[in-house]
Amino acid sequence: MKTSTFALIAGIVYLGLGILGLIPAALVPPPIDAPPTRFTLLYGYLLGVFPVNLLQSLLHIVIGAWGLSAWSGRSSPISFARGVAILYGVLAVMGMIPMLNTLLGMMPIYGNDVWLHGLTAVIAAYFGWRQPAGITERRHVLADRRQRMFPVSRERRLGLADRREGFGGMSPA
Repeated sequence: MKTSTFALIAGIVYLGLGILGLIPAALVPPPIDAPPTRFTLLYGYLLGVFPVNLLQSLLHIVIGAWGLSAWSGRSSPISFARGVAILYGVLAVMGMIPMLNTLLGMMPIYGNDVWLHGLTAVIAAYFGWRQPAGITERRHVLADRRQRMFPVSRERRLGLADRREGFGGMSPA
C-alpha cells in the first residue's frame, strides 16, 4: 500500500470519528469513576468505547482533513504519516501517565484511546519512515525532458525558424 493510500484511509477514519464525536446521540455519559476534565462540552464515550469531548473531536476532524489533503497531493503524505506518528505516539504515552491522561484537564486520552492512538502511531510510523523523504510520487509527469529543454531546436526541425513567425513562413516581426 502506498503512503497516500494510508493517508486516505486514516483521513476517512479520523474524519468519521470526529464527526461522530459531535453527535450527542453517539455519546454515552462517562462513568462515575472516569477522570474529571475541565472542558466538559460533549464529554462522553463515543459509541460507549472511546472517551471524547469537543476538543478531541475537533482534533480528529483536523487530522482527517489533513489526511485527505495529503492523499489529494496538496500536502506530503510522508509528512502526514510522520506527523501523525509523532502526535499520536505522544498522546498514547501521555494517556498511560495518570497525571497527564486528561491532557491537563482539557482532553480525555485514557482508556481505549491509548491503544487506538498507539496503534495509529505504529502504523503511521511504518508508512512515514519506510522510505526516504526524498523519494516522492510523480503525479504530474511531463513529456520528455529533452523536449522541454530545447523547444527552439524542435521548432527548427519542423520548419519554424522563429517563434514570432506563423506557419506561413516569412512574416515580418
